Amino acid sequence: MHRRLALLSVLTLSAGGALLPVVSAQAQAQVKNTEPKPVTEAAADTKSEQKAVLQYWTPQKMEAAKPLDAPQPKRNLRMAVGGPGEPTDGTPWTAPPTSPGGNPKPEPQAANSGGAAWTGGGAVVKTTGRIFFTYQGRNASCSGSAVTSANKSVVLTAGHCVKLGGDYHTNWVFVPGYDQGQRPYGTWAATKLITTPQWDSSEDINFDVAAAVVAPLQGKSLTDAVGGQGVAFNQGRRVQMHAFGYPAAAPYDGSKLIYCAGRTFDDFLMSKDHGLTCNMTGGSSGGPWFQNFNESTGLGTQNSVNSFKYNFAPNWMFGPYFGTEAQAVYQSAQATNAL
Repeated sequence: MHRRLALLSVLTLSAGGALLPVVSAQAQAQVKNTEPKPVTEAAADTKSEQKAVLQYWTPQKMEAAKPLDAPQPKRNLRMAVGGPGEPTDGTPWTAPPTSPGGNPKPEPQAANSGGAAWTGGGAVVKTTGRIFFTYQGRNASCSGSAVTSANKSVVLTAGHCVKLGGDYHTNWVFVPGYDQGQRPYGTWAATKLITTPQWDSSEDINFDVAAAVVAPLQGKSLTDAVGGQGVAFNQGRRVQMHAFGYPAAAPYDGSKLIYCAGRTFDDFLMSKDHGLTCNMTGGSSGGPWFQNFNESTGLGTQNSVNSFKYNFAPNWMFGPYFGTEAQAVYQSAQATNAL
C-alpha cells in the first residue's frame, strides 16, 4: 500500500525568576565525538540582513497558508553519513526552564485533548510561537519553542522547518506569543539554522529536528524577553505529553495556540517516532512536545516536536525521538554566538 504523509508546515504564495545554570562542559561532552556533527547554515547573520528580513514580513505575508506534501519515511535507510536511520540512545540529560518557577512540577493532568485552543495561560503562551520563512520562492509557516540555553537565543523546531527539498529556507523569523495576527513580543530573525546530519543529507524523518539561533531584539536576548522551556534528551517512551503549535490548515487558521495531550505510543509503521492522538494540521510542524508539563505554570520539559502525519490517520501526530543526534543540535545551537 502506498502511504502518503503530510508535513505540518504551511506554504503561502508570497504577497508583496532567577536564571538557572544551563550547561556544563561535562554535559556537552556527553555527545560522542565520533558521531556526525550537526550541520549549520548561515541565515541573516549581519545587521543589514536582519533589518531586511524583519521589513519583509508584513502581516499580510503571514496569513494565507496551505499544507505541504512530505517526504516518506525510508525503511532500512543507509544514510550518506553512515548508519541506519534510527536515533541513538544516550545518557538521559535535562536542562530546566529559564523562567520563574524553576523545574516544572507535575500536577494532575486535565482530560486528554485531541486539539483544543490553549486557554490556560502561563509561560507556554510566551515561549511558543509561529515561524515564518521563504521556501523555494514561496512564504511558509511552522511553529517553534524558545528553550533555555547558554546563549539565551535558541528556538527548537522541526528539520523541515529549516530545510526541505534540498534547500535551506530564507527570511527565517520566530514570532513568540503570536495571537490572532498580533506579535506582542516582537519578530526575531535567525542568524544560524542548525539540523541533524541525517536530515541535512537525506531528509530522514526520524531526525526531523532543528534549531535556530536568533539575533537579539532591541538589546534583549530571546529568553530574557519571553523565558525558555526546559529541554531533555534520551528520555523514556510511552509517557504523558502535551503538544503545542499553530495549525493553519482547516479547521484551524493559524491565529491561535492549539494543544493536544495524552499518552504517547510508538509508531509501528514506518518511523521510530513517538505518536500522539492529535488533530492539529498544517502549520503546527516544529511545535513543542513536553513531558512533565504543569498546566498551572505553563512550564514543561521539551522532548520532541510536531513532525508528520500519515494521510490515512489524520488523528495521529508523530514527533521524533530526542536522542543524541537531537541533543547535538541543541548543544551546537546554544554554543553559537547569536550576534
